[in-house]
Amino acid sequence: MAEREALPTMEEEDEDEPVVEIEEERIAELPNQAFWVMVHTLIAAGSWVAMLVVVTLFHPLVVPVAVTTALSFTVPFLVGNIFNRFKQNDMGSHLWLVAVIWFMSVVLWVLDMPTGPNQCYHCDASQKILLTFASFTQDSGLIDGQGRLVGTWPTVALIGYAIGSKMALKPKGI
Repeated sequence: MAEREALPTMEEEDEDEPVVEIEEERIAELPNQAFWVMVHTLIAAGSWVAMLVVVTLFHPLVVPVAVTTALSFTVPFLVGNIFNRFKQNDMGSHLWLVAVIWFMSVVLWVLDMPTGPNQCYHCDASQKILLTFASFTQDSGLIDGQGRLVGTWPTVALIGYAIGSKMALKPKGI
């Protein structure tokens, strides 16, 4: 004889209700979370752009790539840390996901570009990525030589903001 599964009793159905209520609360929070991700992204990007404007206003002849990369991390890091000290919100610490999505989108764009004279001639995929985004001494010539401005520095800024935000969060329950 085949065994029949027992139907849930009233007590077992009541035990499932808190789980459903918790999931409904999480779903109800999604628009709020999306709003705060957008706010944190705008603050992080704004602080990075402000840093670039301030550096440009000093009219330097040459700013080393390493200095700009360090400032692209440090300024949003400080802004995220200060902002989250006043407005405790854990969505700022998840901004690294936005950074990864941005960077991967730009990488796909660069990988799809053709090579030619003065533009990473005969480069393979790894050379395109390395020379466009990560090399401090050479450039691929792709994206008119602005790979760091379009891909690397915004990504570094968003990651810096996320780390600064995470460090400013107070542990739950305090």
